[in-house]
Amino acid sequence: MKIILLQDVKTLGKKGEIIEANDGYARNYILPKKIGVEANSKNLNDLKLQKNNEAKVAQEQLEAAQDFAKQLETKEIVVKMKVGEGGRAFGSVSTKEIAVAFKEQCGVTIDKKKIQLDEPIRSFGVYRVNIKLHPKVTGVLIVKVQEA
Repeated sequence: MKIILLQDVKTLGKKGEIIEANDGYARNYILPKKIGVEANSKNLNDLKLQKNNEAKVAQEQLEAAQDFAKQLETKEIVVKMKVGEGGRAFGSVSTKEIAVAFKEQCGVTIDKKKIQLDEPIRSFGVYRVNIKLHPKVTGVLIVKVQEA
């Protein structure tokens, strides 16, 4: 019996896949637990429409991330750090501080987990910080670190 999976099943396959299962296994386990539905013409058509919709939504998210990445290139934020002995920076700038400063200065929230720092910023100056907006899109934000 052909079955369309409604959720990921470790031994069978991923959500949306069409699998071949024994009749008894399908009738006694898969269908009653609503893990899958029978692959008839109506359900196959629904699956096709759902996949088309998911592809359209994914494309829209990709385009939105690309637009936001272009906007990021024009933005510049300022982060203030305390000055320690001898005019050196005291502490370091974390991704959380960058996210808070971006929200205050630009009015847009960025998740601190998406900000990628190779190493903590420990000195004054201008830095280019990568922000992972989408699995295929990475934006660059300019961060100026100044004395507080």
